[in-house]
Amino acid sequence: MSENLLIQFWWVFPLVAAVLLYKFVLRVFFGMIIVPDDRIGLVVKKFTLYGDTRLPDGRIIATKGEAGMQAAPLAPGLYWRMWPWQYAITMEQFTLIPQDKLGLVKAKDGAPMDTGRVLGKPVDCDKFQDGRGFLENNGQKGPQAAFLTPGSYRINTFLFEIVMVPITRIQENKVGIVTTLDGEPLDKGEIAGGSVDGHRNYQDPMAFIKAGGKKGLQEDVILAGTYYLNPWFAIVEQVDMIHIHIGFVGVVNSFVGPEGSDTSGVGFTHGNIVAKNEKGVWDEPLDPGKHPINIYTHAVEIVPTTNIVLNWANSRTESHELDKNLSTISVRSSDGFTFNLDVSQIIHIPRNEAPKVIARFGNMKNLVSQVLEPTIANYFRNSAQKSGVIEFLTNRSQRQEDARQQISKVLDAYNVEGVDTLIGDIVPPEALMKTLTDRKIAEQERVTYEIQKSAQIERKEFESAKAGADMQPEVVKSTRQVEINTQLAASKVAAARGDAESRIINAKADAENKTITAKADAEAKTINAKADAAATEVNGNADAGKIKAIGLAEAEVTKQKTEAMGTEQYAIVRVAEALASNGIKLVPEILVSGKDGGNGGMIDALIGNEMLKKLQREGEVKADTTAKE
Repeated sequence: MSENLLIQFWWVFPLVAAVLLYKFVLRVFFGMIIVPDDRIGLVVKKFTLYGDTRLPDGRIIATKGEAGMQAAPLAPGLYWRMWPWQYAITMEQFTLIPQDKLGLVKAKDGAPMDTGRVLGKPVDCDKFQDGRGFLENNGQKGPQAAFLTPGSYRINTFLFEIVMVPITRIQENKVGIVTTLDGEPLDKGEIAGGSVDGHRNYQDPMAFIKAGGKKGLQEDVILAGTYYLNPWFAIVEQVDMIHIHIGFVGVVNSFVGPEGSDTSGVGFTHGNIVAKNEKGVWDEPLDPGKHPINIYTHAVEIVPTTNIVLNWANSRTESHELDKNLSTISVRSSDGFTFNLDVSQIIHIPRNEAPKVIARFGNMKNLVSQVLEPTIANYFRNSAQKSGVIEFLTNRSQRQEDARQQISKVLDAYNVEGVDTLIGDIVPPEALMKTLTDRKIAEQERVTYEIQKSAQIERKEFESAKAGADMQPEVVKSTRQVEINTQLAASKVAAARGDAESRIINAKADAENKTITAKADAEAKTINAKADAAATEVNGNADAGKIKAIGLAEAEVTKQKTEAMGTEQYAIVRVAEALASNGIKLVPEILVSGKDGGNGGMIDALIGNEMLKKLQREGEVKADTTAKE
């Protein structure tokens, strides 16, 4: 079994022998060093064979064969005469910079840094892979302005320290605000460095410095993208772009740039309005869109160019919140009452006037607090003191129009258009409101009574007209009857007239009775009593008139008969009528008498008989007439 294993692994023995040969024979006697392909050999020389050569003071890396850490590493390959008693060789991996990283370099040896500089100047050293060239070309000790981009490098870590940092990426819709840590000092009174060319968005620090770039906050910004920025040279802060929505403009107040001349004119004394890119408030605002603005060197005040509604009300605030601190206005009237009212003010700031508004007030909130709030509140307080509460309420529309005109005139002086002033809810004192309510109720009750009264009067007139219309046939009939009765007898005419008048009076009394009943029960009873009394009196007068008219008519007939027959003869006829009406025969139907049996008695009897028949016929006619009546 043991023999078989030895046969299978025979090759191990030559390998062990080769290693021992390399380790103890070739390495010791021939100084052979093999550097693998993925390594470099860092060399430390323990001593020198050529005199007492020492490193200069302050240096730690040897460039001329001095004892110590050597600037030149061993590249991959085979080397001889690197005897272990004189040289210590350390195998070091290549320096690998990943794709999303940068390699910042700090030199552990080199020339001193220039006064006022924080980064070493770039020198020709094959991207820090030639340590000897770095030192011989006066590469400076400390953090280096140059850096390593992604890739693989043979870096002597005795001389250079490599620090991995992320690549700078500016996101979409953002800008990078840059602060440089090296460069010339800022001029007095400046807060940021101005634009310089050639540094490729701060990716070439030395080009920036050579072009006269200033140390500190920079006016220029970098936009969305990927940048190789040395964070030992430039610090980048990402902020959102200035987004100006439709219906707004952005007024820019620049803290950097050359001093410009004022373009606002002599009539505007509240600040300078300057041209774009000059220091001050720009006369041209930013239109809707996204703008890469440095928020530390330029302040942008967003100004609405649409109508703005501001509410002086405790319970209502617009989405812009400019009226968040406004409240219901409390005023006092001339009659001593305190009451509250809500007011809405609509304003408009034209686009070209926006810079003047911002130059005058600084921002929109100051415009509201310094102008609109005191102007609106004081106007309505003064207006209320000139009138009573009732007058203020009743003249609300006129006061609203007066307020719009007056406030618009005031706002115009501040480059603001007053579109409209609206008076909202008015809350008078509770006691006054109760008084007004009671008064209103009383007025409405009075109006209701007047309406009812008018209705009853109209009803009375209607009923009167209706009664008159209903009586018209009777009137016509009575008129005809009067005419007939006039021909037959004056009594008939008088009776018909009296009857017609009686009915008319009764109809009017009935209409008045109904009207007054609807108006008030008590008054109706009174009027009904009066109407009944009047009706009774009229009916009595009518009956009396009828009787009188009949009597007059009969008297007229009697008078005519008396004149026709003679008084004595008419008296005899009336006596005979009375006896005949009672069935009493005064004399025999035929009576013949005379003196001495003469002819005179026969004649008288015949005459008497004929008279009797005539009276009987007249009695029958009278009876028929009475029956018809």
